[in-house]
Amino acid sequence: MAERQQRQGLLIDWGGVMTSNLFASFAAFCESEGLDPKALADAFRKDDAARELLIGFEEGRIEEERFQSELGGRLGIARAEGLIDRLFSGAQPDESMVQAVRAARGAGVRTGLVSNSWGTTRYPRDLLAELFDGIVISGEVGIRKPTARIYELGAESIGLPPSLCVFVDDLPFNLPPAEELGMAVVHHTAPEATIEALQALLGVPLLAPR
Repeated sequence: MAERQQRQGLLIDWGGVMTSNLFASFAAFCESEGLDPKALADAFRKDDAARELLIGFEEGRIEEERFQSELGGRLGIARAEGLIDRLFSGAQPDESMVQAVRAARGAGVRTGLVSNSWGTTRYPRDLLAELFDGIVISGEVGIRKPTARIYELGAESIGLPPSLCVFVDDLPFNLPPAEELGMAVVHHTAPEATIEALQALLGVPLLAPR
């Protein structure tokens, strides 16, 4: 984590940070299909074709139907239709993180979403409009984390220089490019720890009084 100095902007990931754990949802899906719980993660880590498929989809270069069909084939899944919805069915918005971002924005912190997307139609847009001053979604801008430019776009979307921003992500390898731009970074592992770190960095209370 970067040095704890007060920042004015919060840039935050969606899946796995503002929602419950994505990898738990993916593992549950794999088990329901009779696969090893790590089958999807292993495919993206060890199968170059699957990895390129993911990158192309997150950057908006590959259509959803093709992504589902080819990924399903590589995993050995008979029914590719609705694959993305089935993969994400176990992930729901994390209310404590939603409340924390709502509180940050209400306290005057500029808030922005920086998300690698699996399609662009599944985000709760009404909630995003309530929570965020800026929204940067990889499939809409054609750039994905950890490319440095997407973090710059995030800062630009909330009208602040990177040096005044905090960036939060659940994937450690997405953090260094943001930190190199001057952002404070928080590796999200649990809502309580993230909220505590953000309160220190942003200098505003984010927890509801007990």
